Formats: sequence, structure tokens, C-alpha cells
Amino acid sequence: MTTIDDAEIAKFQAMAAEWWDPQGKFKPLHMLNPCRLDYITTQIAGEFDRDLTEGQPFAGLRVLDIGCGGGLLSEPMARLGAHVVGVDAAERNIPVAEAHAAQSGLEIDYRHTSAEALVEAGEPSFDVVLNMEVVEHVADPLAYLTACQRLLRPGGLMICSTINRNPKSYAMAIFGAEQVMRWLPKGTHEWSKFITPEELYNLIRRAGLDPVDRTGFVFNPLTWSWRLSERDLSVNYVTASVKPEA
Repeated sequence: MTTIDDAEIAKFQAMAAEWWDPQGKFKPLHMLNPCRLDYITTQIAGEFDRDLTEGQPFAGLRVLDIGCGGGLLSEPMARLGAHVVGVDAAERNIPVAEAHAAQSGLEIDYRHTSAEALVEAGEPSFDVVLNMEVVEHVADPLAYLTACQRLLRPGGLMICSTINRNPKSYAMAIFGAEQVMRWLPKGTHEWSKFITPEELYNLIRRAGLDPVDRTGFVFNPLTWSWRLSERDLSVNYVTASVKPEA
């Protein structure tokens, strides 16, 4: 079984070479990344009682970065001491990620595969699954999230971000980012595949996880920066959920 959407994968295959260009097609992710990392590191540290002031606070944690792309999140996790497995269904992303990790002196286990394939292969469980900006690109969100749940150990943490579905998200994520600013190629996102926070919480629960937090990523066009918001989940947002102890 696979939830891979071949049409979605083709979009990211075409952009693979630009992952590490902060002014290229992935400029929005480069801009968002500090905000994403702030949320991710805080949630992991809180869940596993880690001190972020230490040199490698995530040492001993096994982290899966699904839809790793060029490694924008895998590399910071590795620098924080985690053992990182980065997977992507777009084959061209993997050599780009491997080359950049080698240049950075980082050891990251990159693989061209999917969450479902890891489950099928009996992959050892992870402490953390990073599932960032992926769920809106898969063919079956519930089946995909269920695979993510199966890859977590009991007590493990999944962090999942996506885009809300409403007129504002269409105006900003599609019309603004793709047509006006041209940060992304037209057609990168499909508004009908966006997921509301209530829908995502319901999917997460049905997949066997307990949601514990949801927070918005809010873009300020005046300061040209992103911030976290507990109230504003109108466009980009992120959730944290935990796998119940057996």
C-alpha cells in the first residue's frame, strides 16, 4: 500500500536542485525554517525532558524526517545530536540532501522511500516523527498518518504541519505565494487538499495518536518574518501529538 501521489512527487522532483538556494523556489521554506525549528525543538525538549542549552540535547533520540527534501530540518536535528533518518518519495531529493550533509560534515541516513514502505520493512521505531508540510500532498491522509503512528514508539512524538483550508489560505498560499510573489511554481499546492485544524486533529486521533498542541505560523509582511501564534491558525499551522503508552 502507498499513499504517494505521483503528480505531487513530480512537482518536487522538478525543483530538487534548488533546495539549498535561499532565493530559489524553496525561499518560503527557508524563511519559515527558523520558526519551524523553534517549535520543533521546544516540543521535543519538553516531551523528552531535554535541556536545549546543552551541546547536543537530542543525543540518543531517533528522529524520522518524512518528506525531508534537501534536509532543511534533518541537518539541524543531526547537529542537536539526534540520529536522523530522512526519507523522501522524490528520488532526486536524496542525492541533493546527501551531498549537502557531506559538505556540512553531518552523518544522516537518507533514503528514497515512504512511510508505508518503512512500516512494511519492519523499520525500528522512532522517538520523533517530523511530518512537515507533507500531509497535504498525499493521496490518503488517514492511511499516511496511520503509517506515521506505526513508526513511533509508545510515548513517541509526532510533529505535523500543514495549511488550513479557507479563503485566506487560498489568497496567501496559492494566489499570493504562487501567482503574485512567484515564490513557488504555479500548481505547487491544491487548495482542495488543504486540511483544517479540526480535520487534522480528527485524522490524528483516528490514526491512533493523542493531539497535545496546535500552533499557528504567522507571516508578517512588514517585518518579512514568521512568528508562532497560539491563536492564529488561519493559514500555516503545526500540531504535536503523542503515541499512547502501551
